[in-house]
Amino acid sequence: MRRSTVIRTGLSALLLLGTWATAGLAPATAASPAPEEPASAAMLTAMQKDLGLTPSQAEARLATEKTATAVEGKARRAAGSSYGGSWISSDSGKLTVAVTDRAKADAVRATGATVRLVEYSASRLDAAKKRIDGLTAPDGVSSWGVDPTSNRVVVSVVTAQKNDKDVQAFVAKAREAGPVTIEEIAAPIRTTAAGTVGGDPYYTGNVRCSIGFSVQGGFVTAGHCGSVGASVRGWDNTYIGNFQGSSFPENDYAWVNVGSGWWTVPVVLGWGTVPDALVRGSNEAPVGASICRSGSTTHWRCGVVQGKNVTVNYGNGQLVYQLTQTSACAEPGDSGGAYISGDQAQGVTSGASGNCTTGGTTFYQPINEILNRYGLRLHTA
Repeated sequence: MRRSTVIRTGLSALLLLGTWATAGLAPATAASPAPEEPASAAMLTAMQKDLGLTPSQAEARLATEKTATAVEGKARRAAGSSYGGSWISSDSGKLTVAVTDRAKADAVRATGATVRLVEYSASRLDAAKKRIDGLTAPDGVSSWGVDPTSNRVVVSVVTAQKNDKDVQAFVAKAREAGPVTIEEIAAPIRTTAAGTVGGDPYYTGNVRCSIGFSVQGGFVTAGHCGSVGASVRGWDNTYIGNFQGSSFPENDYAWVNVGSGWWTVPVVLGWGTVPDALVRGSNEAPVGASICRSGSTTHWRCGVVQGKNVTVNYGNGQLVYQLTQTSACAEPGDSGGAYISGDQAQGVTSGASGNCTTGGTTFYQPINEILNRYGLRLHTA
């Protein structure tokens, strides 16, 4: 539901079109290809602002990233067991695929990707990361995850606590798990829920969070925003539904059923910065791809995908696994909000460090895992 009569009328029309278009939808993880449409001028403007691009650079980036996303699956299959990860190069915009076996390089190049020879395969790095997941993390250790560009598992520690004995002990054990590098961050990562303040939110108890993506019968959001059965109210304080499924920690996802005069539409709010973005599928964007997020506190913000399969430590033993890291900032109240790349749903906001004044790092729970976990279908245009 939305605030203005004009917008509400427009979304009612969109709802009817969406209802007709989505009859007999395939599961969201196998969405049909979207028709080619140019990016809106407002979206390009937002990318220019947050990513420091010129108009032509923003247009070119979207085009090359769409090509790279299409190439990734083919390149990964060509690399086979020597696959060491992939990412979109910030210089060329092309997909780079790491391989451990030089003999696989030509087959990978034939898919249109650039090749980099590395020491460790993705499966080796994932195994090292999984061993680290089994350790007990002190609060001074913020996160860890595989970084394909460095061909290492990156462990992030809070600068002010790096000399803490428990942190040093964790780092020592992490290094024993496999190829690890250590980075420092200024502040610990927090979840991004907030008290009841203004915005375009939903509320559960005295917590404000943000709607993620519409699914058939409801919407998905962050698990730390509410437990199963919790009642949910909309921006106008009217009853929406209840949490039907919720998981936190270990995961950070949930879904809420929608009723009582509320309905679902396949859009992500642009907050006046960009037009509301239509959602056409959930193809996963590679590392290095542009990504934007929408939330009830900081509204529309853009950045790039920095890493996948990251474990985040929210303190007090609360670990969340398999998150994706980005440079799009977020603040309290943005929890559960949508991440989108082009017109493809990516995930819901879990937590962040920093803020949208000085900059920060954010983490989201990938959308396809949520859909698969609860047997949901993404509402697409």
